[in-house]
Amino acid sequence: MNPLDSLQAAGADGLRALRGDPSGAVLGFDFDGTLAPIVDDPAAARAHPGAAPALARLAPRVGALVIVTGRPAAVAVEYGGFEGIDGLVVLGQYGLERWDSGELTVPEPPPGVAEARAKLPEILRVSGAPAETFIEDKGQALAVHTRRCAEPQVALERLRSILVALAERTGLVVEPGRFVLELRPPGMDKGRALRRFIAERNRPSAVLFAGDDLGDLAAFDAVDEMRADGVPGITVCSGSTEVTALAERADLIVDGPAGVVSFLESLLTT
Repeated sequence: MNPLDSLQAAGADGLRALRGDPSGAVLGFDFDGTLAPIVDDPAAARAHPGAAPALARLAPRVGALVIVTGRPAAVAVEYGGFEGIDGLVVLGQYGLERWDSGELTVPEPPPGVAEARAKLPEILRVSGAPAETFIEDKGQALAVHTRRCAEPQVALERLRSILVALAERTGLVVEPGRFVLELRPPGMDKGRALRRFIAERNRPSAVLFAGDDLGDLAAFDAVDEMRADGVPGITVCSGSTEVTALAERADLIVDGPAGVVSFLESLLTT
């Protein structure tokens, strides 16, 4: 069955508008789980081999391409192989960082990040976190992963209140994800980042966002707000068995990053 056959009505309107006037459309994407498969070691993540070629072919046909990710922008560019894609913008750390035509803008992290960085290893040790729990230092944020643990969800839930308390003491917020809790500065999320990016441009003919995790719900909210303002939109879920909240909201569900690439390739045939 073609997944496009199951498009929700609003998504079908968005897809028609995108295909009818691609030069005015804004296409946004998450990175991990959407353009790149989820792996046990975040440093080993690489984009699906078809992702960069498809985005490179789409870039001259659409109004704008943007990747909105919790990763540092430069890391997403490197791991995605996106360096040579003209016009692609990468908003890293939920929009705090920006990579645009090779130019990277990175603000200084707030002092709470340094404080949390210093305290986090001892907090995990004292809390009895499994040895397989590990910290990913993103510079502007700190992510605690339990994916390698024997019972990753159990380990995550045991750490949740502890990390929330640390975030409150250091002026940070906790962003949950697929077997990960991320401590990051408040005030930015993928929805705000997407809205700000769109506001830099003329009113788009259509807006698309594809994601896979809880942090992408804010970007889905932004698409819904654009729809309410009369801009056709489409939300795409890179489906998995680990997170179902996005699938419940999406206009279109595809089979992981490979399905996202197939969807992009379908846009290139119209």
